[in-house]
Amino acid sequence: MSTRTAAPTRREQILREAARLFAERGFHGVGVDEIGAAVGISGPGLYRHFAGKDAMLAELLVGISERLLTGGRHRVAEADGDPAAVLASLIDGHIDFALDDRPLITLHDRELDRLRDADRRKVRQLQRQYVELWVAAVRDICPEVPEAQARAAVHAVFGLLNSTPHLGSYGSGQPGRAATEALLRRLAHGAFGALAPRRVHPNRPSPSGPDGPSSVRDEPSARSV
Repeated sequence: MSTRTAAPTRREQILREAARLFAERGFHGVGVDEIGAAVGISGPGLYRHFAGKDAMLAELLVGISERLLTGGRHRVAEADGDPAAVLASLIDGHIDFALDDRPLITLHDRELDRLRDADRRKVRQLQRQYVELWVAAVRDICPEVPEAQARAAVHAVFGLLNSTPHLGSYGSGQPGRAATEALLRRLAHGAFGALAPRRVHPNRPSPSGPDGPSSVRDEPSARSV
């Protein structure tokens, strides 16, 4: 079986470059001609794929919310009922997103309010469903933790993982992708571990391993916010 990844379609290329340019210079700081030039077509040629910049922005933000939710549901199903494995897989999936799609995080933070009301409601609806996947995973491991507290912890971990646009580029004194991934994983597990002392993470290395100890220490429960 071939393992070669399919080449991105023209539409996917346009969206990738639009996300990069919007994140770098702001939605209103980028023209259609510039997006077209980035993918090697004329600005007017973009209108064969999208009605305009607003349509690109909507597809980017609704699309990533759909992708996160679909991927999260798939990870939950693959874990086959193992609560610790579910949470570990959700963390790993979100770390991949946070490292590989930094422009979309910036775009969401800056430009979500520019969407039409219907598109913005769709994004929020998808996000709420994604959050609830995590809340359910946390409470399966820590049933004693109140739902509101579990939800606050999930949002706190999202804030931690979604901080990646503020990191420097790999190299130039910054850790590489693998090291950053390992750090984010330790931090996310540590944050959830503060809710439930002595919970053991699945498949964690020994205390001397690169990802730190296999279980968290006794710590007080996080406060609800």
